[in-house]
Amino acid sequence: MRFNAKDLALLARRPSGCFDKEGKLKICRVVGDEKLLEPRERWCRLKGNLLFLMKNKTSEASEVVILERCWIVEFRSKTDVSIVLKFQSGEPDLYLEAASKPDCESWAAALGEANSEGLRNKIQQLRRLIMEIKEERSADEARQFVPSSQVDSLGEPQFTSIQRIANEPKLEFSLACKDLVAATRDRKLNTFIQVSVVHPAEHILTRYSSTEIVEGTRDPLFLTGVTFPPEYPIYEETKIKLTVYDVKDKSQDTVCTSVLPDHKEPRTDVGRSFLGCTTFRVGDLVKSKEQQLTLTLRTSDGGKTVGTIEVNLVKMGEIEDGEADHVTTDAQDQKCALVRECTAPEGVSGKDNLPLLNAVLKNPICKLYRFPTSDNKWMQIREQMAESTLSFHVPKELISLHIKEDMRRNQELKELGELAPHWDNMRKNVIAHCDQMLSLYQDTLAELGKHTGSSFKSSCSKGEKTLEFIPINLHLQRMHVHTARLKDAVYDVITVGAPAAHCQGFKNGGLRKLLSKFEAERRNTGYQCIYYSPENTAKAKEVLSNINHLQPLISSHADLLLNSASQRSPDSLKNSLKMLSEKTELFVHAFKDQLVRSALLALYTARPGCVLKKPVTPRNSVEEGGDSQHQDHPSQIKRQDSIPHHSEYDEEEWDRVWANVGKSLNCVIAMVDRLLEKDNSSSIKEGEDDPSPADRKISHTGGDWYEQLYPLVITLKDCMGEVVTRAKQSMTFVLLQELACGLPQCLMLTLRRDIVFSQALAGLVCGFIIKLHAGLHDQGFLQQLHTVGLLVQYEGLLSTYSEEAGMLEDMAVGISDLQKVMFKIIEAKSEDFLPIISGRREHYVIEVQLPAKMFELLPQEIKEGKLLRMYPVLFNVGINEQQTLAERFGDTTLQENINQENLELLKEYYKLFTEKMPPDCLPHFQEQNDLKGLLENLHQNIQAKKRKNVEIMWLAATICRKLNGIRFTCCKSAKDRTSMSVTLEQCSILRDEHQLHKDFFIRALDCMRSRQTQGALNESDDPETGCLTDNKPTSRHFYPVALLLVSSHLLVVWLILSLALLLAKYQ
Repeated sequence: MRFNAKDLALLARRPSGCFDKEGKLKICRVVGDEKLLEPRERWCRLKGNLLFLMKNKTSEASEVVILERCWIVEFRSKTDVSIVLKFQSGEPDLYLEAASKPDCESWAAALGEANSEGLRNKIQQLRRLIMEIKEERSADEARQFVPSSQVDSLGEPQFTSIQRIANEPKLEFSLACKDLVAATRDRKLNTFIQVSVVHPAEHILTRYSSTEIVEGTRDPLFLTGVTFPPEYPIYEETKIKLTVYDVKDKSQDTVCTSVLPDHKEPRTDVGRSFLGCTTFRVGDLVKSKEQQLTLTLRTSDGGKTVGTIEVNLVKMGEIEDGEADHVTTDAQDQKCALVRECTAPEGVSGKDNLPLLNAVLKNPICKLYRFPTSDNKWMQIREQMAESTLSFHVPKELISLHIKEDMRRNQELKELGELAPHWDNMRKNVIAHCDQMLSLYQDTLAELGKHTGSSFKSSCSKGEKTLEFIPINLHLQRMHVHTARLKDAVYDVITVGAPAAHCQGFKNGGLRKLLSKFEAERRNTGYQCIYYSPENTAKAKEVLSNINHLQPLISSHADLLLNSASQRSPDSLKNSLKMLSEKTELFVHAFKDQLVRSALLALYTARPGCVLKKPVTPRNSVEEGGDSQHQDHPSQIKRQDSIPHHSEYDEEEWDRVWANVGKSLNCVIAMVDRLLEKDNSSSIKEGEDDPSPADRKISHTGGDWYEQLYPLVITLKDCMGEVVTRAKQSMTFVLLQELACGLPQCLMLTLRRDIVFSQALAGLVCGFIIKLHAGLHDQGFLQQLHTVGLLVQYEGLLSTYSEEAGMLEDMAVGISDLQKVMFKIIEAKSEDFLPIISGRREHYVIEVQLPAKMFELLPQEIKEGKLLRMYPVLFNVGINEQQTLAERFGDTTLQENINQENLELLKEYYKLFTEKMPPDCLPHFQEQNDLKGLLENLHQNIQAKKRKNVEIMWLAATICRKLNGIRFTCCKSAKDRTSMSVTLEQCSILRDEHQLHKDFFIRALDCMRSRQTQGALNESDDPETGCLTDNKPTSRHFYPVALLLVSSHLLVVWLILSLALLLAKYQ
């Protein structure tokens, strides 16, 4: 091109208002990734397709850039404020750096529209806008003829809703194109369809979703369908616009279409080009006889035909009539022609189950796919991801229990009685620290009570102190598969970030290491306090819990016994006595432990004055008898000058007090037997001799029964009260030692463990309810539930390097703590179906509420309140680049130990299952040998210590599914690694269980992982670059595939540097 230099110079000096945009930019030329010179500040003026570069605002133009045959690369990072102009001619790229991000985006938009192609895009957009206005005008004219019955009092039209099954998507359809016309004959099209919705009330075009990109064909068949969730406002009058684009570069297209607001059309640049568009009414599709529409694609001006597009209405479980003759697969064109077959629909769940699911899940995101099978049929897949309301409900319930438990413990410490100065000061110090922790729990609960909006915690919030008890990204990932010849199947995976205390950090490791270190330090506390093992401390907490639980029950049963005696009811008296005997025997058995005796002696030595009949030491347990530190402690206390010696301690007194409870109960039982025997003999005598009415009245007065039982029951209560007082004080003294030995580390570790357990429990409760809902009609599953319990398998993808090693330690302890959780299913008495949590830190019971109709389906054992056990296991395999570093230069012992320990737990569950369950109970158990082989294979893979052995994950997941277990997949934030694992597992299931066509495995995987199929996301919606900006969950498995292995170049550099450091060290 030739230009007149004088005219260009004159144009550059025109007033500021004459330019499309102007301002300061730092500019330099770039070859590859290297800048030829440092960026220099220039005053830039844009006019049409000319960019003038000047040293300052008043100087002459030093350079003119013609913005033709070039494209713009805009960086996605929030902190990056630069763009690059790339030229097709091959000349060096032009690097432009703005002062701020908004300024950078403004320049990118202006430069993108500055060339002739941008002008053509503007013209096309104007033409499309004219077409939409014409369509709206015709719709307005048609609305004038709508009957008045369809118009409400406000003059607004009444729209016709689409009738579908409750909790099912309102509308689903698949898409395919034929005979698309390319711009040039030789070009093979790479096409996708953009789906937009025109709401009838607002007449605003809203971009909804997109299909995947099908490469190399003019007759693309799209595997990704379109689905509208139940709550989406779509009616028969709603219009849907389908726009077909040809993508020249898939990577550029992803960047270019993701920075626009929803109400704008994506700009067409060199990344993709507009082919054609068409519009249809939802009512036309729903009411069509064949439930299919064939539409003509036209250019933006509405003149030229560029192909046709087929829209097929999809109803999950209902497939169109016809036999599949063949599947033609062209590896080069990725083209498939298939015909679909009709089968009878089979529902997976009924209406009665919906209230429970709706109480637990919300904001579902659905995706629809159709994949070919190896026998030339279609399979339909609906993929659903939903948030769980339990993300906040369970932690709040748990924190409330912690607050009550800690308040009760603090009160018991205060009621411990008078102590010697040393122990009293220790108690005051412990209570002060406990009050501080109690305030922390109360503040956290108050903050969670204020939370509104999203029902899940996004990964960018894991550092927020007020949300540390909340699990990260807790979601249900469900895949519903319908095939022509096989039964419908549903596969559920709970995805959640690894339970870990992110706010407390991992500088010193996680719970596994911290607890071990703390326990070692506690053993060496010496004179300051008495050491009790973790087992004895847990036993003391159990005794206190039994006291608080059993004492009111025994008192109530004793009152019922007296009430039955006053009414002179033999049957009621027998039942009351039976219940009283059972609870009292449990009460007596709870104190049948050496720990109570030794703790009473230790407490006595801590009183202001004590002297022993015999110089004995407190015995914590049989296994602690050789611990010299706490054996010498009483004599050390005895030598304190502040403790006077004026009393004696009788070791046998506790035995007498404890035995008095049993003796009192025996007296009550003997008296009841005597009364019943007299009643039987008197009734026999009455049968022989008919007494007078006056005699009958006297014989039936019940005062003698009540009067004879009353003093015995009072004695029983008094004896029980004496035992409770002594046992409570002794066990509280044991807990005082635990707290005093490790302040403040003990309380901080308790807090950390509570945080991790809260996150793990929220996921477990969600998984249990979903599993119960799915297996409610499976009698084998219900029998397994109450006979054996459920397997809960966690798939961990954390590395053993740096902070993630600490997260893995936290996660291992949190999942192991789930063994102390029991479930109980009860009938709901109201419309609130959220679970109820009770218990203490060592034992929790989760009461799951079911609607009456669902509750009736349960076996009698579960209806009667039998507690249901969980068996959690964790298998971890690091798969990211940090794991590569750990395997080559670090340590993987932690992962190996965790996998080996949990393999033993899995084997124990399998052994228990085979012993208690009949072989034909589960359909999967027809392959007993297969399951044994899987366990043996898993054992061999764990022993092999192979790097990044993902076979462990697949084997553990398969075993879990065959054992009707609950599946979890976890990584640091439940995003990239989790999404890749879940999508790979889903496609593997489709291939192995549902005969997915082998040539479509990779394409099916790409569809599930494709970000393109979710439509354009804003920059701030990308979890890798920012936080979520709205309250709807972003489907994690639609992110781009990340690199799983570190590059070879980085490893070489790392190795060279390591060798250099070693050489320098030894020289």
